[in-house]
Amino acid sequence: MAEGSSRSTASTNDQHHQQRALPLSRYESQKRRDWNTFGQYLRNQRPPIAISQFNSNHVLEFLRYLDQFGKTKVHLHGCIYFGQPEPPGPCTCPLRQAWGSLDALIGRLRAAYEENGGLPEVNPFASGSIRIYLREVKDSQAKARGIPYKKKSRRRGATKAKTDGYNNIPIGES
Repeated sequence: MAEGSSRSTASTNDQHHQQRALPLSRYESQKRRDWNTFGQYLRNQRPPIAISQFNSNHVLEFLRYLDQFGKTKVHLHGCIYFGQPEPPGPCTCPLRQAWGSLDALIGRLRAAYEENGGLPEVNPFASGSIRIYLREVKDSQAKARGIPYKKKSRRRGATKAKTDGYNNIPIGES
């Protein structure tokens, strides 16, 4: 019996090793990298912050810290290109993280927090202050570019009109 049970354990260990050897999806890789980056950010604070001790204020500081690595030009109110979607020339306005990038990052970190043992009801990445910050970033970037973000409308119960699939011209039923 001992021999059979050791084979079972070896087989189980092989299965776990094979699961770890499989390549992660792009999303899972990004999520792991983001979680590690956030953990490194907390460890670099003076004094260092334990992963079990951070809160939404630390998350907000992290998001602001990331702005220095951004590639999105966000025109300031005094800039001559403020509100222009396609500015004709260069300016000295700062580069920031794009709203969509921050929104996706928070989504991945929110999931990673819970996968690493955090409780959903106290998830700092899901706090109201984070949602407010993201909304403010989105609105300010939209104004600076002169392009409003439009919320996609959900049509519940309504049937979608048939179109020709090329020019989106409605096709009448015959």
